Amino acid sequence: MTRHIVTGTDTDVGKTVFAAGLSQALKASYWKPAQAGLEGETDSQAVARLAPDASVLPEAYRLETPCSPHEAARVDGVQIDDAALALPPVEGPLVVEGAGGVLVPYREDLLAADLFARWGLPAIVVARTTLGTISHTLLSIEALRVRGIAVAGVAFIGEEETVAEGAITRIAQVPHLGRLPRLAPLDADALAAAFATHIRMDLLA
Repeated sequence: MTRHIVTGTDTDVGKTVFAAGLSQALKASYWKPAQAGLEGETDSQAVARLAPDASVLPEAYRLETPCSPHEAARVDGVQIDDAALALPPVEGPLVVEGAGGVLVPYREDLLAADLFARWGLPAIVVARTTLGTISHTLLSIEALRVRGIAVAGVAFIGEEETVAEGAITRIAQVPHLGRLPRLAPLDADALAAAFATHIRMDLLA
């Protein structure tokens, strides 16, 4: 059974697009525990559009304010409860997308990586290929490993950057899962084709 957390080095690195591609490839259930910011297309709505064969589960928390979950919950007057953040009891493959980066707070006493450690699933780190990605990605991997979380590999988003991609995977000793180019237009067919061409699904079996 293939179950993974999809996390990133920061917000807007492309992890929702990667999570959609992975969910479609696996015909998985997709779950985003907390959505902060409801204007426009949410991450779950984007996955439903980009991964028609995935089963998109409802979020545990839908927060109006577009910021980190802990602050969005405070502004919205919502209490983030541990029980609501338990993994959903679904059969088959599961893709769980975290909010923001590895250490984003869901509460001031609960960081994303602490939640990942509770779940006990391997994490895929989604990283940009732009300047600064080496440090950001290595720090993210270190924060996961300190908590005993297995890192299944790094998936890159953007233009090819062989120096940074190679440095990250060699130094961290993690699999290079492939690199998705920025897609325009971004639709289900284009994402499925790009995922099949560029992402090493054999490394995630």
